[in-house]
Amino acid sequence: MHDPNAVAGIVSALRQVHGDDIARVLLNNGLSLAALIDALLRSSLKNQDAVKLITRALSSGDFIVTPDFGSPSHLKYIYAHPKSLHVVDIAVMTLDHGTIASTDIRMRLMPIDK
Repeated sequence: MHDPNAVAGIVSALRQVHGDDIARVLLNNGLSLAALIDALLRSSLKNQDAVKLITRALSSGDFIVTPDFGSPSHLKYIYAHPKSLHVVDIAVMTLDHGTIASTDIRMRLMPIDK
């Protein structure tokens, strides 16, 4: 695992919002980035901490992210309203694929080799 603290934070938030069994299914089978954002924002985490976890998860290599962005990418944060620091969604901007909405990005926890 590359960033065990980020994975632990995401697992904890998913368990808090959805319960153990559903969190396990979501991590093993995958979930959309939108569903992860929703769960983290509904958890007890502060907004800024939830956004940091999402950012770390996307870049850590601990999750299989599809589509594969391939080229350099940039995160676009969508705020609640102008001049707000309250993030409500994230999109990924790439040279090859344009802007990809969080609903079109899937994440699955990378299996741990034993």
